[in-house]
Amino acid sequence: MNLKPLGDNVIVKQAAAETQTKSGLYVPEAATEKPQRGEVLAVGAGKFNVDGDRIPMDVKVGDTVIYSKYGGNDVKVEDEEFIILKIDQIYAIVEG
Repeated sequence: MNLKPLGDNVIVKQAAAETQTKSGLYVPEAATEKPQRGEVLAVGAGKFNVDGDRIPMDVKVGDTVIYSKYGGNDVKVEDEEFIILKIDQIYAIVEG
């Protein structure tokens, strides 16, 4: 991947949609919801505060995160799809 996010942007690879329920039923593609979970692939340097100092980012490469359902921009690079999100659109880091 040749994308480097700027400022407070984060590049995330979206998790695959669930195609089967826990009980074994298959979910048709038209009924699957877009996941709000993904893996952080790249992190920008952070934005500046009013004093001109960089604010450190809360996430790092490799983190699994939960993000806004309607946030971010979908991009396609070399036949792979990614989401570019602002750090404010990421709600949680999945631990464990």
